[in-house]
Amino acid sequence: MKQFIYIMLILAIPATTLGASGRAVSYQVNGAAYEGYFISPAARAPLVVLIHDWDGLTDYEIKRAHMLADLGYAVFAADLFGAGVRPKEVKDKRQHTGELYKDRKKMRALLNGALSAAKAEGAAIANAVTAGYCFGGAAVLEWARAGADLKGFVTFHGGLKTPGGQNYSQARGKVLILHGTADKNITMDQFAALANELEAAGVEHEMITYGGAPHAFTVFGSSRYRKTADQESWLRFQEFLKEVL
Repeated sequence: MKQFIYIMLILAIPATTLGASGRAVSYQVNGAAYEGYFISPAARAPLVVLIHDWDGLTDYEIKRAHMLADLGYAVFAADLFGAGVRPKEVKDKRQHTGELYKDRKKMRALLNGALSAAKAEGAAIANAVTAGYCFGGAAVLEWARAGADLKGFVTFHGGLKTPGGQNYSQARGKVLILHGTADKNITMDQFAALANELEAAGVEHEMITYGGAPHAFTVFGSSRYRKTADQESWLRFQEFLKEVL
C-alpha cells in the first residue's frame, strides 16, 4: 500500500543512525534465499523484528528501522517473499501474500527463520518484540498464535482475522493493536472480534483506534497518510517498547 516515491525515502535515510550502520543481510530458510535488513545502535540492544507490507521489504521498513535505531533499538527487518522479490503490481502483491495466507506453516517458518537470522547477526532475541504493517500485521498475529517466545506483538493497520482452526491459546507476550476506525479493508467488526478472542484466551492486550484514519494511515506521502494518527500510534509504540523490553 505504499503509494509514494521510494527514492525520496532513500535520500531521507542517513547512511548511519547515531553511529549505527544498517546493512542488507542474506539468509536462507528451508533452502530458499531471503534478504533482510539489520541495524543496531549498540551491542545487545533490545530487538524489534519488523515485518513488511504486501510489497515486500522496501525503503519504508528501512526508514522505520532507522527511526527505531535512533531510539536505541536494534531492528531486523524480515523478508517473507524472497531475495529480490519486491512486487509492484497489485496482482503480484496479492499473489505473494495469498500464497502465505494459504500456507501458514510456511509463513511461520519464515518468521522463525528471520529471528534465527537476527540471532546470527548478534541480536538479543531473548529481549525482542515484533511489529508489522498491513500484511505484516497479519503475520505478527500469526506468529503470536504460533506461541513465539517474544515479549510483544504490535500491528499497525494489520489484518486481524483469525484463520479457521486457530486460536490464541499458545500466545505469549502482550499484544498491541493500532488501527484506523475508518479502515474499510479491516473493519471494526473484525477489530471487535479480535478483542473478544484475546480476552477469552486471557492474552494481555491493548487495542487503540484512531478516528478518521483509513487503512495504511502510517504510510508517508500516500493519500491515506494521516499525520496525527501516525504520530500518536508511533508514540504509543515507543511507550510500549519501553514497557516490555
